[in-house]
Amino acid sequence: MSNKPKLWTKDFIMVATSNFLLFISFYMLIVTLAIYAVDEFDASQSQAGLASSIFVLGAVLVRPVAGRIIDKVGKKNLLLVGLALFLVFMLFYFPVNNLAALLVIRFIHGFAFGISTTATSTIAADIIPIVRRGEGMGYFATSTNLAMAIGPFLGLYISQHFNNPMIFIATTVFAAVALIATVFLRVPKVDAVKDSFIGKGKGFHFSDYFEKTTIPIAILVAVVGFVYSSILSFFSAYAAEINLVDAASFFFIMYAIFLVASRPFTGRFFDAKGENSVVYPSLLLFAVGLVILSQASVGISLLIAGAVIGVGFGTFQSSAQTIAVNKASRHRIGLATSTFFVFFDFGIGVGPFLLGFVLPFIGFRGLYIAMAAIVILSIWIYYIVHGKKAAEQRRITMDSTETKIS
Repeated sequence: MSNKPKLWTKDFIMVATSNFLLFISFYMLIVTLAIYAVDEFDASQSQAGLASSIFVLGAVLVRPVAGRIIDKVGKKNLLLVGLALFLVFMLFYFPVNNLAALLVIRFIHGFAFGISTTATSTIAADIIPIVRRGEGMGYFATSTNLAMAIGPFLGLYISQHFNNPMIFIATTVFAAVALIATVFLRVPKVDAVKDSFIGKGKGFHFSDYFEKTTIPIAILVAVVGFVYSSILSFFSAYAAEINLVDAASFFFIMYAIFLVASRPFTGRFFDAKGENSVVYPSLLLFAVGLVILSQASVGISLLIAGAVIGVGFGTFQSSAQTIAVNKASRHRIGLATSTFFVFFDFGIGVGPFLLGFVLPFIGFRGLYIAMAAIVILSIWIYYIVHGKKAAEQRRITMDSTETKIS
């Protein structure tokens, strides 16, 4: 009989479900708001893009504050406040009648999203037994990864077959279910540490808003998020250019299937063999998937790319988040989580803007080759910012264990 502590508790399932519903709402809206802004308010392409992306800006700005106050106000309380705001501002989409109002709603709605997702990730890290954190955070991250796949698919399907308000109806229902689930959530109490949310004296202190131990891995996360933004932003246009639109609709489905299928193995391997044994292969797979994507000429190659990228990028994202949580003191996990997502969101948000300048010169195939090269470079970045230290620490731990046994 296994002596491992239980992972799939009611509370873990509930917080993962709330996180999934938040992210599926986010991705449903982000792929449809630009179209909605053009259809309803005759917005230009740049204005439509702003209506989609300003949400991320709101989330980025609020995350450091949410990470700072989460232990002071309580993780569950912060999540309830964030989800309540998320639900309320979902209702504001229905009466909006001009672009300016839509932009304001999107920006403040991003605040609610940033607060809520910072809280869900922090709560998950507290609920998961430490000895199963790699496995548990992997499964928790799957709730986000699945939303990445299902959200765009569902959003585009609804926009093509129903009137625009149906998107808001669906996401409002998701927000309400997430809020109701959280009411019954039990969060373990962590002994408060005074300086976890109070700075040393007056004025701005970097450590009040960002977790320093997270910065190294977060830099890598920003780079990899920048690369992934090329898929989120330009994949549909690329598929149309190479006449593989039908196959493209299943790209993210393959992504999700293979990510979920690999999750039980990658999470356990992380806990048993250490982070390097998972991060290096996942980055290599991500690069390989991008190369396959860049050369796609038939549907099957596009689907293979989706499967490989799902395992590669999806595994890296959850592993990096676990590293961020493990490096931080327990009372600063909230700050570590917010720091992680600030960098990730920044990479995702700035990517489309910068890559848009490069795309006319190198084309879609050149773009994805360039992105594969950046991921290969990221392997070296990982070695510098974390991999080398992780290998040395594991060697010391193994030597210590062998000495005790002998």
